[in-house]
Amino acid sequence: MEENDDRLGDLRRRKSQAKAGGGSSRVDAQHAKGKLTARERLELMLDEGSFQEIDPLVEHRCRDFGMDQNVIPGDGVVTGHGTIDGRPIYCYSQDFTVYGGSLGEMHGLKICKVLDMALKTGAPVIGLNDSGGARIQEGVASLGSYAEIFFRNVQASGIIPQISVIMGPCAGGAVYSPAITDFVIMVDQTAHMFITGPEVIRTVTNEQVTFEELGGASTHASKSGVTHFTASDDEDALQLVRQLVGHMPLNNLESPPSRSCSDPLDRSCDALSDIIPDDVNKPYDVLDVITDIVDSGEFLESQREFAANIVTGFARLGGHPIGVVANQPQVLAGCLDIDASVKAARFVRFCDAFNIPLLTFVDVPGFLPGASQEWGGIIRHGAKLLFSYSEATVPKLTVIIRKAYGGAYDVMCSKHIRGDYNIAWPTAELAVMGADGAVQIIHRRRIEEAANPSQERERLVEEYGELFANPYKAAALGYIDDVIEPCETRSRLVKALEMLLDKQEERPARKHGNIPL
Repeated sequence: MEENDDRLGDLRRRKSQAKAGGGSSRVDAQHAKGKLTARERLELMLDEGSFQEIDPLVEHRCRDFGMDQNVIPGDGVVTGHGTIDGRPIYCYSQDFTVYGGSLGEMHGLKICKVLDMALKTGAPVIGLNDSGGARIQEGVASLGSYAEIFFRNVQASGIIPQISVIMGPCAGGAVYSPAITDFVIMVDQTAHMFITGPEVIRTVTNEQVTFEELGGASTHASKSGVTHFTASDDEDALQLVRQLVGHMPLNNLESPPSRSCSDPLDRSCDALSDIIPDDVNKPYDVLDVITDIVDSGEFLESQREFAANIVTGFARLGGHPIGVVANQPQVLAGCLDIDASVKAARFVRFCDAFNIPLLTFVDVPGFLPGASQEWGGIIRHGAKLLFSYSEATVPKLTVIIRKAYGGAYDVMCSKHIRGDYNIAWPTAELAVMGADGAVQIIHRRRIEEAANPSQERERLVEEYGELFANPYKAAALGYIDDVIEPCETRSRLVKALEMLLDKQEERPARKHGNIPL
């Protein structure tokens, strides 16, 4: 009996040591930075009492540089599974109080085990990153574990949702795991991501840049587009995770979770009748359109500060999760440019991979002109959006609000690239280009030879507008399914989505397409 008590005492001591992490002084230092500990983060993110830890007693195998005298159970990462709103989730949380959260061989293999289990069982993976990077003392063994993680991220891509939350440093090769995952959330001021740090950059290129300028949350939210959501603190980031997961299925074989809808399905969107200005060149906020149509006006916008000329995000329609893509006339007149094309293409592919229907709002005067765009590869990058929409087999609903010009009309989920339900408002204009530009090309000589060129040009623009600056030519050709009053939009979309939820569309068998990366 006494021997059993000793063994139980030994087990409890080991478990207690694992839970203590790097000790109270390091925990206090973590709190002083405004950061929660690895375990506190998991407790906040998951349903109360649902976390089940895996591998709490794993230890590193390094015996060099005095590491054999510094062995802490758990090896700097807490791994396991739990639930969010009762749905299963696998997760890992790096512990900065243990070896600075650095990733060694066993630390990495713990994460690999979680990824393997998630893939086998078809459950999402959420990684909470707070690490000093590769554990230098372990050399290539550390790099090997990173590569094992990257490989599993790729194998899981499109099969189970993967979310990365950056809650501290994430540098060097460590950044590639989050980059492969579906969504990245960064905590403002405390999270940093970069391949090479400020000191190396200063040495190599003589550039003077701070951690925040180089790889802070605001930089990656507005300039690089690496992060999808910026959180004000740890608590905000973890609530964002819970909100985001609520729009996703557990895996690619399931439908996203629907819920009861208290917003009337046939609600009239009266405010939309007057939202489009009489002046076709005057902007309006497409977010007002989106929030008036979707359930209870709730819209979770992704990459809000990056490529703001296109809007992407999640909402619900009749209780069903949807992905929304919309041109934003307030920024660059809603033109598609390189960043907007890549942003929307990536979002469309995520939604298609996980059976989330797509709703597209169109008000696009074309692709952004300019030498910098052409030299930057707008042809290749614009083709990514075209490829993504064409490849998608989920239900696709499209509303043409105003301008739908040129190739951008085709790209924005037109009927020709297999939009399922395409409708337009009376304010819609479907044409190769705007009336001014078209008349200048078609009737240039006629205008030059007219007694009053200005008056003749004005007359011809008006004539062209009557012919093409409306949705009726496209409706006559069957390119749109109906022209509706703006106030009808919600009720029509809800009915169309209900009809399309069981849509099945087969494509030719292939290993994979060759998207123009």
